[in-house]
Amino acid sequence: MTRRAPALQRSLDILELFTDGRDTVSAPEVVDELGLPRTTVHELLHALVDRQYLHRHPEIPGRYRLGIQVFRLGSAYGEGLDVPKLGQEAAREMVAECNETSHVAILDDRHIVYVAKVDSSRAVRMVSSLGRRLPAHCTALGKVLLAALSDDELFRRIGGSSPLEALTEHSITDPDLLLRELTEVHRAGTAVEVCEADPDVACVGAPVRDHTGQVVAALSISVPRHRWSQGRRERLRALVRDGARRFSTALGAAHP
Repeated sequence: MTRRAPALQRSLDILELFTDGRDTVSAPEVVDELGLPRTTVHELLHALVDRQYLHRHPEIPGRYRLGIQVFRLGSAYGEGLDVPKLGQEAAREMVAECNETSHVAILDDRHIVYVAKVDSSRAVRMVSSLGRRLPAHCTALGKVLLAALSDDELFRRIGGSSPLEALTEHSITDPDLLLRELTEVHRAGTAVEVCEADPDVACVGAPVRDHTGQVVAALSISVPRHRWSQGRRERLRALVRDGARRFSTALGAAHP
């Protein structure tokens, strides 16, 4: 197959070797892994060093590390990211796949705030609005955001012996019970809540990470109780997990 700008393609191939987590590469490794001629590899490495996309390791002769220009490009990309805008697109993809309402939220102390939303086209759907705040512990969105906090930060926000706020009779009000559930949420990578924020709505959520690996938002699918079942719960968990992974990738997150 004809390749356009082969020198550019090969240079990008070299830079993308670093996406597997390695810190350095050598010319022989590039030759072996990419199947390129040795002379070509040396020319490309020298060009990448000259443009500051790579630099020679100061302590290990013959090895190369990523250069400052990669950081500059990454920073420029990061500054241009817009979580609500990308979240709106992620929510739209969710609705296209399951035709249920999808939200994106961020954490605000002990509450979540909706920053993106796309409605289902069905006659019966969840009623919500952008900017609305809800107690985090009552929502699937909030549970995945809380589960990403450090132990100290989590205890500061929801620890203690005082009962937590209840929105319905199904809301978790015992801090110890919530902490145990958050441990499972962290392990599973998704959260589920059934009628804890709204007596007629169930929800699944998954965390969204940025280029640093930090959880910065959460993506969810909300379903009226009469369309909820154990089988659908598992299908929607897989769907929202994949959607959050794509959203994270758009924010620059790396995934194994």
